Amino acid sequence: MRVAAGQRSRGWLTAAGLTIPVALGRGGILANKREGDGGTPRGSFRPLRLWWRADRLPRPRTLLPVRPITAEDAWCEDPASRHYNRPLRRGASESGDRLRRDDHLYDLIIEIDHNTRPRVKGRGSAVFLHLARDNFGPTAGCIAMARSNLLRLLARIGPRTKIVIG
Repeated sequence: MRVAAGQRSRGWLTAAGLTIPVALGRGGILANKREGDGGTPRGSFRPLRLWWRADRLPRPRTLLPVRPITAEDAWCEDPASRHYNRPLRRGASESGDRLRRDDHLYDLIIEIDHNTRPRVKGRGSAVFLHLARDNFGPTAGCIAMARSNLLRLLARIGPRTKIVIG
């Protein structure tokens, strides 16, 4: 993964012969990622699992573990919580970054191992590969791409794939 020339919130992902345009965080790629900075973290990561909206799409072909997204699924972005940077089950009135969204950005989410071992409070949470906005606008720190490209990528990657950002 590399930044596009002159556009810190756009980039190119290269994998198994594919070169895919991506949207990056509004802060560009950052070596010292912090919660809320809008940066995409620099480093080497592994994909952990695919989260997908079974009510919107058929199950994609992938070697990753797959989990359907439910209305209760959320992600903890609170550095003070013991659940920081982990998935949660939340009721309608509870906080957390909801994985089931009205827009289509999270119809497919590849969870990566950013800030997982060890989890460091405040070093960033909920960094995913997911679907891009129509205009490829910047993300809050994730990597976003067109649906067709994400599906092609999913068919080629597995738990041992290395994702290098930067």
